[in-house]
Amino acid sequence: MKPIRTSLIAASLALALGASAFAQPGPGTGPGAGMMGGNTPQARPEQMHERMHERMAERHTKHLAELKTKLKLDASQEGAWKTFADSMQAPAAPLARPDRAAMAKLTTPERIDQMQALHAQRETEMKKHGDATKTFYASLNAEQKKTFDAETARVMQQGMRQHRHPY
Repeated sequence: MKPIRTSLIAASLALALGASAFAQPGPGTGPGAGMMGGNTPQARPEQMHERMHERMAERHTKHLAELKTKLKLDASQEGAWKTFADSMQAPAAPLARPDRAAMAKLTTPERIDQMQALHAQRETEMKKHGDATKTFYASLNAEQKKTFDAETARVMQQGMRQHRHPY
């Protein structure tokens, strides 16, 4: 449930920032200013969302590269690393998100079933990541495990601070 809420908050923030930037053009800007490639204003939040995902993917790739460097892997561990790194990539198609309008038309039991199906999909993805991590971790030596533990703990703490609920 937290990833859905976080994504909704991020998308709302992106929409709010995009709407305020569009509603208050700076001096000397014409009616088409700020629109990329002649796209309609309706496409702007979608573009922002896409750019956000691109930036997240870049940060993820950078983090994996830094982790690989810190682990000082030997040649025999490269195959395990590749399998691990490949499994950590975002799925080609984003995980399904509930459509608010469609959800509003469902009965409560149908909404519960829909949310449980989405939860199961995310659970499957999380298990895939966990299994790949455990397999890779088993290929590390004691010093590498210590480094891996420290790095993943740091990343998880950052994530927990960023996703803290305001209430």
